[in-house]
Amino acid sequence: MSNALAIILARRASRGLPGKNWAPVAGRPCVCWTIDDALSARGIERVLVSTDAPEVAQIARSMGVAVCARPDHLANDSATVDDAARHALHTCAETHTGPIVLLYANVPLRPPTLIDRALDLLESTACDSVQSYAPVGKHHPWWTCRLDTDARVRPFEGDRLHHGVHRRQDLPPACIPDGGVLCLTRDALELRVPGAPEGPHAFLGADHRGIPTAEGEVVDIDTRIDLLVADAILRERTGVPAGDTL
Repeated sequence: MSNALAIILARRASRGLPGKNWAPVAGRPCVCWTIDDALSARGIERVLVSTDAPEVAQIARSMGVAVCARPDHLANDSATVDDAARHALHTCAETHTGPIVLLYANVPLRPPTLIDRALDLLESTACDSVQSYAPVGKHHPWWTCRLDTDARVRPFEGDRLHHGVHRRQDLPPACIPDGGVLCLTRDALELRVPGAPEGPHAFLGADHRGIPTAEGEVVDIDTRIDLLVADAILRERTGVPAGDTL
């Protein structure tokens, strides 16, 4: 497969970490790492950055990537991923009919073959969408609980605290979307798949598949701690000393 369109989503506002999409990570603006991943994927034919941030737009153009200006109503806290992606598609790539790859600018760390693995699965299974999933590790749903106002600890659901499990290795496998990649057909993004469930995830279609990543392979930056982790890993990987830039 070699005709996918990558749409990199880079909203300017962020409550958790303002400016995270262009914050320095291992000496480069964060979004640069995702642009690199998109440009190096064999299955991606064209890369488009959807943003309302002048900082991101300037970086994208300097790397030879097209920019789609995102309007304000699609750049606020209530805007959805699929609405922003559809806007970019209709505005800047209306004639594209192949697969679409959604990438987040605040994910500077993902396995080098992740995008192509997702595209290959999308093609081989003829499914509607493919997303990367990471193991939840110690943050398992069985270990979640409620802390009442009187400091009493209660199970989040059910009657037994932690489902009676106290060892991590005894927990059943569970995973969570890690933000590494989301590939989908145009029909799925356009909400044209028969049988797709209603609601905010309708754009995933009726046949949604997942590919696994190992714990820590993908870093989605939402907090200062995430930024420090990504910076440390990428500096170790690239050999860039602390404080230096590429």
